[in-house]
Amino acid sequence: MFIGLFVIGIGLLFLLDNLGWLDLDLRVHILPTILIGAGILKVLQTRTQSGMVVGGVMIVIGCLIMLKSMGWLDIDWRSVWPLLMIGAGVAVIFRAKQGPTQLDQPFGPLEKTSDEAAINCTAILGGFKRRITTPDFRGGEITAIMGGCELDLRQSSIENEAVLNVFALCGGISVKVPIDWTVVLEGTPIMGGFEEKTVPPAIHNKRLILRGYVIMGGLEVRN
Repeated sequence: MFIGLFVIGIGLLFLLDNLGWLDLDLRVHILPTILIGAGILKVLQTRTQSGMVVGGVMIVIGCLIMLKSMGWLDIDWRSVWPLLMIGAGVAVIFRAKQGPTQLDQPFGPLEKTSDEAAINCTAILGGFKRRITTPDFRGGEITAIMGGCELDLRQSSIENEAVLNVFALCGGISVKVPIDWTVVLEGTPIMGGFEEKTVPPAIHNKRLILRGYVIMGGLEVRN
């Protein structure tokens, strides 16, 4: 519903611009619009505190760019990027003090023997590659923004079903699964693509459900 309303709103803005009722410069307004929309989608999708932070930052940056381009806000970007660095440092310190079991586990605290059962991977302007070996994989969350994430689950197992939330903005996500898993794609690609290259298993008792959004990026699942 949100995606449909967002597309309708953008179409109405373009229509008003073509009718001469608004003066929009697509070269200036398209980037902040994408950032704001992607940030809202991330906030609605995520189940972790770090995901909320990522979505909130995208919304704030998009709003700042939009207000500056419209002349409603007079800011100097040379003063903004040091503040972003300070904020990132504070977030790292807060994360280190809280520990991974309180901040990064999307399904609550886990036992030490199953610290890989639920994951939370984020790649921003970089790459993230991880191999998971657990007999009870319970899903988690993967975020790739202008970067890439590669998750290898071929040495893991599932008890019945697991849900993995994915979000990619100008990035790519690759997931490798065992041959006895059934993969179900329930995501929405926006100027991007979902691709499944798995072999259909003989017994459908282990299901991995991938939900989320891929915006100008790609998601690949294979054995």
